[in-house]
Amino acid sequence: MSTDRLPGSDTVLVTLTGKDRPGVTSSLLATLAGAGVDVVDVEQIVLRGRLILGVLVTAPDDVTGLTEALERAADDLDMQVEVEQGTGDNSRRGAGRVHVSVIGAPLQAEALAAITGRIADSGANIDRIERMARYPVTAIDLHVSGTDPERLREVVAAEAARQGVDVAVQPANLLRRGMRLIVMDVDSTLIQGEVIEMLAAHAGCEAEVAAVTEAAMRGELDFEESLRRRVARLEGVEASALDSVYAGIRLAPGARTMVRTLKRLGYRFAIVSGGFSQVTDRLAADLGIDFARANELEIADGRLTGRIVGPVVDRAGKAAALRQFAAEVGVPVEATIAVGDGANDLDMLGAAGLGIAFNAKPAVREAAEVAVNVPYLDTIVYLLGISREEVEAADAAAGLVTPAPGVD
Repeated sequence: MSTDRLPGSDTVLVTLTGKDRPGVTSSLLATLAGAGVDVVDVEQIVLRGRLILGVLVTAPDDVTGLTEALERAADDLDMQVEVEQGTGDNSRRGAGRVHVSVIGAPLQAEALAAITGRIADSGANIDRIERMARYPVTAIDLHVSGTDPERLREVVAAEAARQGVDVAVQPANLLRRGMRLIVMDVDSTLIQGEVIEMLAAHAGCEAEVAAVTEAAMRGELDFEESLRRRVARLEGVEASALDSVYAGIRLAPGARTMVRTLKRLGYRFAIVSGGFSQVTDRLAADLGIDFARANELEIADGRLTGRIVGPVVDRAGKAAALRQFAAEVGVPVEATIAVGDGANDLDMLGAAGLGIAFNAKPAVREAAEVAVNVPYLDTIVYLLGISREEVEAADAAAGLVTPAPGVD
């Protein structure tokens, strides 16, 4: 290795483009090896069979000779090559590095142009772009440098709302790669619908209970008061109704895929619900979730009494549970991810390292750090740098077929 060529010295950028085939990269690098240069940086993408390969190398004594050799190699490959001499490496990438995830269904060019325009307006640079998923959502991960994450988050969030796409801005640090704890709300997040409304159907007061639920989720009613008022309506319902409700529960699309994929990577999971432990404990056992906390319905003589046993798991209780579970797992709160949809999830979303509003009420979307408005819960894995292709490959290696989106 050369010792007299330091970052900031003369460099040569070689860009090769054309139809991709095996051996292109090795052929280019063999030509560069003949000039005795050092590799400073490499980038390569393939889009619909078209290769763009960029290699930044230290400048040789004979740049003209290297250029001629590269042109001969490109001709042999039936490709095009550009050679540009300059100064420096890519060291500026180190400052203010973030990941900007953009999700759309579909993702229109106009929307992506607007988001990238706001990134440029902030003075930041897009260093790399990766596709994380192409169906049923298009998820793109932009590697961005030279920006203040908080300021950029504000700017692109406002643009995302105008364009009708989802955007997440996260620092490019080790937390994104390490083991994390995911804490999820249950009703209308992990599962479709509200358990208390399903129970209310057995009591013949579903519409009345649903109206109170909506008001509470919008933050118009104190959660504990609204819960006790709704539970009181369930007095006399047979306890066996809980079995019927559980049998009728439908998970959010992608829920099993998300849990299965992230548990392979060592993630831990918790569910924290303003619903009922008679349902959530069974749900946790079914999905392999590590922790569960919810309210307990009082049962006497085989029927619901219309009362709650013990303290209510409310807005503050959810945030406290997140902190407790993080301590038990042994991860900092900064390594937690919270997912929820209602006003009683706001403290939990705010306490987590990454708070995600999932198909949430407007007030929650506005307050949360990240909002996901597509109905697929496994979209969250794309925010963590995991692609759909990687999910499918891991399932295939385990002898599984990844369910089609919406079927999971």
